[in-house]
Amino acid sequence: MRVAVLPGDGIGPEVIDAAEEALRVLAPDLEIVHGELGLDCYSRLGEYLPDETMTLLKESQAALFGAITSPIVANDYQSPILTIRKKMDLYANLRPVRNPAPGIGLKDIDVVIVRENTEGMYTGEETVYKEHVELARRVSRYACERICAFARNTGESMGRKKVSCVHKANVLRKSDGLFRDVFYTSMAGSTLSAEDALVDAVAAGLVTSPQFYDVIVTLNLYGDILSDEAAALAGGLGIAPSANLNERFGLFEPVHGSAPDIAGKGIANPTAAFLSTAMMLEFLGMKAEGTKLRSAVEEVLASGNRTRDLGGSLSTKEFGRLVVKRCLTI
Repeated sequence: MRVAVLPGDGIGPEVIDAAEEALRVLAPDLEIVHGELGLDCYSRLGEYLPDETMTLLKESQAALFGAITSPIVANDYQSPILTIRKKMDLYANLRPVRNPAPGIGLKDIDVVIVRENTEGMYTGEETVYKEHVELARRVSRYACERICAFARNTGESMGRKKVSCVHKANVLRKSDGLFRDVFYTSMAGSTLSAEDALVDAVAAGLVTSPQFYDVIVTLNLYGDILSDEAAALAGGLGIAPSANLNERFGLFEPVHGSAPDIAGKGIANPTAAFLSTAMMLEFLGMKAEGTKLRSAVEEVLASGNRTRDLGGSLSTKEFGRLVVKRCLTI
């Protein structure tokens, strides 16, 4: 199997280097091929997402991605990640959020957020008029059906108990109303219980009572915001993994950005990159290897060995080496 590795910009190469070392130890038979994208790629090649990178992705079974820096001003800029999601039809964004070790995080939380990844507010179809801008928001029955089915299947396979459909149908009656109706149809006959709730109420509920939520399925913008909120409660974006999926291909990435202010200092937290790699291994059918990597990360954190953002003093490489060493002994 071939895995594309796309380090990207900022701290992306630093955290992906650590994760790649673990990947080579746990899955030595994988073919790992590097590709380029992002702002640094543009500065050298004149392209944010070269055709060669897209070809590499299409010829791979999965990809591990670091982070990219968006240009401050660029009229021709199109986000490489949004482009990949659309061209590869990675319709499901999966973000499991839980405290990686005791004492980390503001709240005890264990929730899986399933986000529709191709429509909603992220169509990019903006029309500029003299005094205002209009954005096309798309919510289709097809996209609602497959993301709700994905959430149901994910919840059942993970042994979860409940799926919450998060929307704003009290205001967006037709579009979010369609999403809510499709959700209940999709959940008919499931072993999971089903409920729906308004996105603003869920945003508050995650802060006050995160234990109330199990699996959340929602539309693109809502999921983007709620998943970052949940990650902050669990310990910060540095510990938050994610996956962009369809049935044939997955792109796995830490939720955090490129953090140019700390790039090159060797202090970035690679936990999210490790956990994203664990998700990728499981997606590729290597469940034991994924579990081993996740356990290694959790055990190292539980022992008190942490990077600065979690109150420790370890560098990116020092933390990474401890995780890889623990992988060899589990």
